[in-house]
Amino acid sequence: MALIKLSVSERRRLSAFFTCLVLAFLAWVFTILSDTHEYKVKEVLSYKNAPQKRAFHSLQADTVNVTLQCTGWEILFQKADFTNKAITVDLHSLDNKDYIVLSSQLKQINDHKEFDQPVTAISPDTLYFDFTGRISKRVPVKLLTDIKYQPQFAQSNNASLNPSFVTVSGPEKVIDSISSWQTDTLKLDSVGETVRTTLALHPVSQANLSIYPKMVRVHIPVDEFTEKTVQIPVKLVNNHNLYNVKIFPQKVSVTFTTSMRRYPEMDEDFFEASADLDLWRHNGYTTLPVKLTRSPGYVKIVKIEPQNIDFIIRK
Repeated sequence: MALIKLSVSERRRLSAFFTCLVLAFLAWVFTILSDTHEYKVKEVLSYKNAPQKRAFHSLQADTVNVTLQCTGWEILFQKADFTNKAITVDLHSLDNKDYIVLSSQLKQINDHKEFDQPVTAISPDTLYFDFTGRISKRVPVKLLTDIKYQPQFAQSNNASLNPSFVTVSGPEKVIDSISSWQTDTLKLDSVGETVRTTLALHPVSQANLSIYPKMVRVHIPVDEFTEKTVQIPVKLVNNHNLYNVKIFPQKVSVTFTTSMRRYPEMDEDFFEASADLDLWRHNGYTTLPVKLTRSPGYVKIVKIEPQNIDFIIRK
């Protein structure tokens, strides 16, 4: 195949042609990217100024299509910034009507500065709401914890919350399904003293729900724990025929951990142990296992000795 040989002047003209072509293409790209375009993204709705006297339920999805006015450069380099935004809608007019026209709120939506680019349209433009009666009720607060203690330290009594009840308001159907309200999880490490703190309640997930108050004071008693052993009499149960039964031994040793603060008061009166004679009558047991049927809260049983007792029945 013959090669085309170009003269020096021809090579210069060809080089100038391709240079002009590249410059023209770059100028065209720059012009396109500098022009203003409409760019559509899907964003989540959030609400403010919800009506206090009317409970409502949105009749459409909680996302809308948002049209932004932006340059090609913004689309090219900031596309990731267009996602995970929120369109904040003012609901104050729901006090006397059941719909919101979003186009009437474009100015305040743009003033909210959630987007650097102006919002020119939102679809759907009108949001419709269904209204039901609004009720309130008091529900107990449920404390959520994730606490790690220092060695030999633990919670020594029930946690107390102030207030222990909160008022929940909203649609009757929703309120009827709520039996308690959780706190945020209290996460602590290496705890070696009583916990006193303020904790936020779990936020509401629906705009037509409200709780009061939104914070509670938490008190969790924490103490150092140590071991103690007491002698507990064993009570024989299910002796239906009133047999004359002798058990050996009549007491068992219960070893447990208790807080240093309660150590002096912890004695056998706080515990109850039993042995079930039905295990002999129905299952033929020759010894009866000892079961601890009552013990104080926040006490950890380490061991019971002996775990089984002997018995003699005199008919």
